[in-house]
Amino acid sequence: MTNLLLRLFVRDYKNTEDSRVRGAYGKLAGIVGIICNLLLCAGKLIAGILSGSVAITADAVNNLSDASSSLVTLIGFKLAERPADDEHPYGHARIEYLTGLAVAALILVIGVELGKSSFEKILHPESVAFSYVTLAVLLGSILVKLWMALFCNTLGKRIGSGTLTATAADSRNDVISTTAVLIGCLVGHFFDLQIDGYIGLLVALFIIWSGCGIAKETISPLLGEQADEALVRSISDLVLSHDKILGIHDLMVHDYGPGQCFASAHAEMDSREDPLICHDIIDDIERDALRDLHVHLVIHYDPIVTDDEELNRMRELVANEIAQISPELAMHDFRMVRGPGHTNLIFDLVIPFSMENQKAELKKRIDERVQFEDCRYYTVITFDEAAHNRF
Repeated sequence: MTNLLLRLFVRDYKNTEDSRVRGAYGKLAGIVGIICNLLLCAGKLIAGILSGSVAITADAVNNLSDASSSLVTLIGFKLAERPADDEHPYGHARIEYLTGLAVAALILVIGVELGKSSFEKILHPESVAFSYVTLAVLLGSILVKLWMALFCNTLGKRIGSGTLTATAADSRNDVISTTAVLIGCLVGHFFDLQIDGYIGLLVALFIIWSGCGIAKETISPLLGEQADEALVRSISDLVLSHDKILGIHDLMVHDYGPGQCFASAHAEMDSREDPLICHDIIDDIERDALRDLHVHLVIHYDPIVTDDEELNRMRELVANEIAQISPELAMHDFRMVRGPGHTNLIFDLVIPFSMENQKAELKKRIDERVQFEDCRYYTVITFDEAAHNRF
């Protein structure tokens, strides 16, 4: 069914890297969600009124709010398609993250409201009328919502959309909540136990817990989360695939929404190479990154001295000492500035967040290791974050 809908309503649906195709996926999910949820809301509202069940009525309201969430999703994908302008030079793709956050907020509101009505039903229990119409409506709702969860989850995975993943989780919550409501009706009918309010309260707590999880996942990219490990590895492999690139460091990835990824990195090359050739190589890498990885990459050229015997010896000595201190440490941009009385060893030291308060101790230990009677060496260390050097 999913592939059939995609073939019918999304042109070139397999080309998910195209922003227009991505937008069409989101709009299709929104339209399907609106139609299905409005039909479910009408059916459950009738069943809830006939049976007198607060849980079924609350479930109907839940479907109505789900239709609103689908409308938000539809609008969000439409707005995210807007091209860059003077005020937003990096585009509007982050609106999709805001849409996911709006869906999470609606889920939380639903959970709180359902909890309040369920608590009232616990304090003032009422018998629930059972009928086969109610049974059919609830079973049909479970099947529809199960399909919607699979549908949105499939679309979300194909285009890497957090909003559609959140929508899929919302539909999954509805399957659980409606199943719980159905169990409450059956228990009340066959065992004369009025647990309608308790079932509704448990469902409300689950919905609130789920909404908090979705909100956390949606807020994370807005705050600036760590770049995806696979993407970091792909960029690193692409840069290092050129034989004249000796190393890479300080890779920073900035996410401005799906399809809007910008990155910068430092690439080390032999200082004896022709600068014009190095410039051409870097240009080629940046073009390859945009074509193959859809990443706007900017590379800083770092010339490295490789034919200085003293420099190479001290670089190896410092690197060995750093490795003995901790395998989590790494060094780059090692260079040497000679003076009449002493020589400065200048380099960047990559440290994890857990060692941020040990900078002075690390520098002291390295300083002690590079002292010799015939020549004085001093270290000038710039501490780098490990988050930007994960290769």
